[in-house]
Amino acid sequence: MGASYMDLVAEARSRIREISADQLAALDPSQIILIDVREDPELEQGKIPGAYHIPRGVLEGSIHMVSPPTDQPLVIYCASGIRSALAASTLQTMGYSTAFSLAGGFQEWKARGGPWELPSRLPDDQMKRYDRHIRLPEIGEAGQRKLLESRVLIVGAGGLGSPAALYLSAAGVGTLGLVDHDSVDISNLQRQVLHSTRTVGNPKVESARDTIRALNPDVSVETLDLRLSASNALDILDGYDIIIDGADNFPTRYLINDASINLRVPVVHGSVFRFEGQVSLFDPLEGPCYRCLFPEPPAPELAPNCEEAGVLGVLPGVVGTLQAAEAIKWLVGVGEGLTGRLLTLDVLSQRFRILRFSRNPGCPSCGDPEAPPPIVDYDQSCRALISAPRSR
Repeated sequence: MGASYMDLVAEARSRIREISADQLAALDPSQIILIDVREDPELEQGKIPGAYHIPRGVLEGSIHMVSPPTDQPLVIYCASGIRSALAASTLQTMGYSTAFSLAGGFQEWKARGGPWELPSRLPDDQMKRYDRHIRLPEIGEAGQRKLLESRVLIVGAGGLGSPAALYLSAAGVGTLGLVDHDSVDISNLQRQVLHSTRTVGNPKVESARDTIRALNPDVSVETLDLRLSASNALDILDGYDIIIDGADNFPTRYLINDASINLRVPVVHGSVFRFEGQVSLFDPLEGPCYRCLFPEPPAPELAPNCEEAGVLGVLPGVVGTLQAAEAIKWLVGVGEGLTGRLLTLDVLSQRFRILRFSRNPGCPSCGDPEAPPPIVDYDQSCRALISAPRSR
């Protein structure tokens, strides 16, 4: 006769270490990884604060997304301590030597007066819409809520702004700001996927707004049909959590950089040239800025725009999507961002490279944290055009 379920549980308990509710309560929460292996409906009974939710049925295939095998204590709990014992046994076999099972499970934790919370559940329609996000332990319902409460500004509703806007709106970013002063031209449609033949001649921000609303009505779209300048940059960027730089010229990039440093708002940079692209994250609180990487712009003849040099239509889609991914990671607080790193790609050879760079102590924009740069308009050589720079 084969082993019964309880025989398997007893065998698992003989091979693992269990931790009591009192012992768990005495540990520093920042020094342990908590895994809740109960099923979705059980969460309505509450959860231990800070726990990752990975249902038992997908634990083995998903645990690596929370942590690789580590010396950090990994405490697994279920309702009563049975499923968690089996889970801890399996994880020990996978190399998680510090996996513990919470004896008595969540029921014992509550009975012993341990802190717990009721999950703040999203409405059913949002639970369905963002189901694939919520299933990711690194995002979950809490991360999705962060996205829904976030505000992202996209400067430029063109080749880079189009894919970034589509994926950020699909991801559920609550408020999306769009700044662009151009109208849709038929030559845009080869790469600017926010727009369509039907919207040729319309302002890009209006065309983009209609597309985003049709994709996801959860998203509030704020449109600004104007050109970013020294007179309005601080007012426009203020109030957003992160900026997507979809500009196609150096003067605007330098202006965004200076404004972001004044406001302490990070910028996800992207640029394309023919078959090549670049992506980076400039966080004024954490690392170097755009001018640290590019102290001076190249000569205009060495950096023609897409209209002059052409661009492979799918390339802005790749770069803009990477920009959206960087923004989502930063908003949720997961993964390793591109701060201090420049991702370069060449789609002709399909080569991706990472170049590292550091803050320049002599940078005129961020070299002195106590003296943010003045806000000025730049010409094509990125020299200041106005004599009385505006700062804030």
